[in-house]
Amino acid sequence: MELTRHARTLAFALGLSALGLALTACAGEPQPPAPATTDYTLGTGDQLRVIVFGENDLSGQFTVDDTGHIRLPLIGQVEARGRTLHEFESDVAAKLSQGYLKNPRVSVEVTNYRPFFIIGEVNKPGEYPYVNGMNVLNAVALAGGFTYRAREGEVYIKHAGSNEEVEVDVDAGGKVLPGDIIRVKERLF
Repeated sequence: MELTRHARTLAFALGLSALGLALTACAGEPQPPAPATTDYTLGTGDQLRVIVFGENDLSGQFTVDDTGHIRLPLIGQVEARGRTLHEFESDVAAKLSQGYLKNPRVSVEVTNYRPFFIIGEVNKPGEYPYVNGMNVLNAVALAGGFTYRAREGEVYIKHAGSNEEVEVDVDAGGKVLPGDIIRVKERLF
């Protein structure tokens, strides 16, 4: 039992060091696309770079607001929440082609993903910035590690847009996605 706890502590420390290096490398730079970008759905808090080719005044950085929209120059609000990047690009191009531009070419990329949340038996529960490739152990490390009361073997994740929690084995390295809520339960004894 003591060896297992020592091994977990070592893994925790190594995970924290690796996460620190990843955060240092990403500081001040846009993050690379999250895994499975093609089916990533936008949500409140995502920051996007919208480029309308040949139209610098219509291009720029925008954030999905609390209502799930982005307000763009000339065309106003465009629904973003629940849309993939490709769908959002198509929506912007369609609005621009309605009397403003002929054959607009639009490109959209996520420059900063919405945060994830961790609650329960961690030392510093709260909201944290999403880092590409993040797993449950990295998330717990960001939150200051498990408390002494934590059930360290499993956590529960509620993915953004879902109403149910999924139990995840910490050692299996479950993936964390932008907007996820991670809950660490208290052990019974």
